Amino acid sequence: MNPSPDSLLEFGKPAAGWRRELYAVVFESDTRSGRLFDIVVIGAIVLSVAVVVADSMRGVAARYGPALALAEWMFTALFTVEYIARLLSVEQPRRYATSFYGVIDLLSVLPTYLAILWPEGQLLIDVRILRLLRVFRIFRLTEYMLEFSQLGRALHASRRKILVFLSFVLMVVLVMGTLMYVVEGPEHGFTSIPVAMYWAVTTMTTVGFGDITPHTHVGRLIASVMMLMGWGVLAVPTGIVTAEMTAQRHGWGAGAAPRHCATCGAPAHAADAAFCWRCGSALGSAILPAGRDAPATSPGATDGRRSEP
Repeated sequence: MNPSPDSLLEFGKPAAGWRRELYAVVFESDTRSGRLFDIVVIGAIVLSVAVVVADSMRGVAARYGPALALAEWMFTALFTVEYIARLLSVEQPRRYATSFYGVIDLLSVLPTYLAILWPEGQLLIDVRILRLLRVFRIFRLTEYMLEFSQLGRALHASRRKILVFLSFVLMVVLVMGTLMYVVEGPEHGFTSIPVAMYWAVTTMTTVGFGDITPHTHVGRLIASVMMLMGWGVLAVPTGIVTAEMTAQRHGWGAGAAPRHCATCGAPAHAADAAFCWRCGSALGSAILPAGRDAPATSPGATDGRRSEP
């Protein structure tokens, strides 16, 4: 599974010819050749990342160095051919090259070629660090999984709420860090406000490295409050993203509230629902305003029980 159809429209789809056929293989998965191409690329990504990890282990690299180097060149050649094929099969190759997946494609092949131009021990860059950039290939797996796209849309739709939440956390960390700096002071390890803020972050996230600890009773009280706050703080982003994913799954859309039945007040109707799941009344376009109580009874119900507001 490749990038979403909406994003592919930005790159341009050839109308006919060999570029159209190449586009169907590279970007589409509804054909046998397209599915086979995706399977080969996914397998190559996983194996190439495994080669990078193995190459970072001195014992393995010393024993299987030539084999790892050969495998790396084979993967680089494969990803180079794929990258060129993607650029040739779209109408606007520059736009694809500057997109997220285009940059990841380039990072997949660039380190190996730069390692030839910049051998180890030369210039100011350590080529071993450059080679580690090949691990970015793992991000290319998101191109072939629908769940990653759904999560990405949920995160994008929740970005403002998450930003507000992080701003609140930053304010709490600043205030608590400053307070601990005043209470504990440099003699207990809180040598500056940034150091105290570092302590506040590790305490609020319940990590607690223990390199800086309060010694006074007031400081321990503040630390206890920070730890208890951490439990709630860690749950907030999860709830924001989960709510957005639930909204997208039901078709409510970003920022849209779930539809309510105007007859019985039943909530959580999908965007394309025509009838109420509780009383069977036609939904139409009626949405119960926020804060308005639903009718106490459901005329469409057959058992005569009172409907929950």
